[in-house]
Amino acid sequence: MKQLKINELQNSLRKKFLKSRVKMLAPETIYFSKDTKIGKNVTIEPYVVIGSKVKIGNNVTIKSFSHLEHCKIENKVEVGPYARIRPGTTLKEGSKIGNFVEIKKSILGKKSKVNHLTYIGDTLIGKSVNVGAGTITCNYDGIKKHKTKIKDNVFIGSNSSLVAPITLSDNSIVGAGSVITRNVSKKSLALTRSQQLEVKNYKRKSK
Repeated sequence: MKQLKINELQNSLRKKFLKSRVKMLAPETIYFSKDTKIGKNVTIEPYVVIGSKVKIGNNVTIKSFSHLEHCKIENKVEVGPYARIRPGTTLKEGSKIGNFVEIKKSILGKKSKVNHLTYIGDTLIGKSVNVGAGTITCNYDGIKKHKTKIKDNVFIGSNSSLVAPITLSDNSIVGAGSVITRNVSKKSLALTRSQQLEVKNYKRKSK
């Protein structure tokens, strides 16, 4: 009986959003909450779950297998596929969250991008920031959560770890593969990388 009521509610919500011209490629695979708010010209691809307290603006695309809860998605934002948007997150106008990205209790500024394989937690990201693939914010020390601040026009190279509390100032760059533990000043390059070792004419051991 309980499952029947859930199905009836979901069908009702799907009809409601179809009537308001939300584009759903496979409505029967999409889960809504009773308090879901959706703006105009929104596209939701198959197998998306929208939990409670989610507000979606205009001209937004939510791609397949994404999960959203307790978050605000502003206008002209793209999310997913396979994205997890957790409570306390705001995605500002024109920002983009790509595949296998998790973002929690953070603000992503206008036209900023987090495209691949990344975890962002307890972070304030400014405008026009590019976060490279495999980047993580190390926000938890085992006892407390700490903040990361990334100012405008910052470029973060792939596979970087940002150890909070930390601030990356405007127009700074983090080199790929870096572990950043100190604040980075404006218009500077921060890089932590071991020297590459090469052994000439090396022969592998045979069995």
